Amino acid sequence: MTKAGKILLVGIGPGSHEHMTFRAKEAIAEADVVIGYSTYIKLVKDLLDGKEVIKKGMTEELDRSIEAFEHAKMGKTVAMVSSGDIGVYGMAGPTYELLLESGWTPDSQIQVEVIPGCTALSSCASLVGAPLTHDFCSISLSDLLTPWPVIARRLENAARGDFVVALYNPKSGRRTQHIIEAQTILLRHRSPDTPVAIVKSGYRSLQNIQMVRLAEMAECDIGMLTTVLVGNSSTFVKSGLMVTPRGYANKYDALTGETLAGEQAGRSLSMGLNGWQACVRKYVRDSGKTTLQETSNYFGRPLAEILEAVSAATTEDFAGLFTAKLVDSKHYDILLDKLPNWGKLRAVVRSAGGAIAELLIQGQNLQLKNNWLSLVNEHFHLHVDWQKAHKIWFLSRSAEAYGIQITDPEGESLLNLWLVKEGSDFDETALHHYHDDQAKLTQSTIQESYIHE
Repeated sequence: MTKAGKILLVGIGPGSHEHMTFRAKEAIAEADVVIGYSTYIKLVKDLLDGKEVIKKGMTEELDRSIEAFEHAKMGKTVAMVSSGDIGVYGMAGPTYELLLESGWTPDSQIQVEVIPGCTALSSCASLVGAPLTHDFCSISLSDLLTPWPVIARRLENAARGDFVVALYNPKSGRRTQHIIEAQTILLRHRSPDTPVAIVKSGYRSLQNIQMVRLAEMAECDIGMLTTVLVGNSSTFVKSGLMVTPRGYANKYDALTGETLAGEQAGRSLSMGLNGWQACVRKYVRDSGKTTLQETSNYFGRPLAEILEAVSAATTEDFAGLFTAKLVDSKHYDILLDKLPNWGKLRAVVRSAGGAIAELLIQGQNLQLKNNWLSLVNEHFHLHVDWQKAHKIWFLSRSAEAYGIQITDPEGESLLNLWLVKEGSDFDETALHHYHDDQAKLTQSTIQESYIHE
């Protein structure tokens, strides 16, 4: 009877034996067959005496998985080796895909074990200091299997989110433009002085480290054996070491270790989930003439979250001159029916790029048809996708401004509608209707008499 085969998916770390795990060495010793990319095989060649060795090229990943499966079906123990961690941009994924598609399950006769190793971002970070001490992500710039728009979107989101970013597969002989495009995207959201560590062949004989600014990154010597570590807005370089602060300075005095005023040891920051809305209200209170859109930009959070903070204001913890009340989503159509009673309105539309259009309109001219809120006349066309009207707020600034703010599913501004003054004051009838509608439409339920008025 043929003995049960095994597939051991082995991450060998950076390459030097000192940085391999005990289990990785044990797995290679246990194997009858060792499969891997030729460069990885070279890194462990002194551990391969008496083994059947199968070398594969760079683009032959699926062949490696097929070979491993075929040998395991013959009852052999197969070690597939990969540098770094075999589960991080490695062969664990393709091998599991092949096995599962073939009908294999974890209860099958062939055993599969993933043996983790030290991945490139960890090993390279250890050579340059402590750049990964706070939130980070890894992004591969290889478009051999991933469409570039997907890669670009991930870069954009990581840059906007202020992650430390580890770039894998940054450049090859044929892929020379990718690192330049990545730099362009990162520079939209990061200072040109952001620290960058470029580590080539970490912990190997040809190891080379460059510490540069983000503005210089694309000009450096970068290849397929390079990992690029891009700092976040807090990362600094001192005495040749790249460090990303963990955030202790937000709570403790760096020299004495004492807790800062307003903070508590072992508790969330005052700007934590439960406290940051109070910080928003304080900012609005203390900033005088700031707008809520400016406040959104200051905190780097969607406008809807700022409006939520304002709507939670109390007499003691007020939001400056602003008040906001959320309209129940069941009442949006009723709200549209009431707009004609508000008289002349100022419609404000903002583009993501910063353009602002302000249009004087009459509420009765807004028409909802086929899920589009539209106004068409000889001077302009206004069209708003009403399906994107996610939240609507009654919003006022003291006695100087009254209107509604409509936000989209991402929490950004979709449309503002403001009452317009006649001379130096608001039309009393229009203002009365506005307040009456606010009182009723922001309740959890609507009186039947109001619905059928």
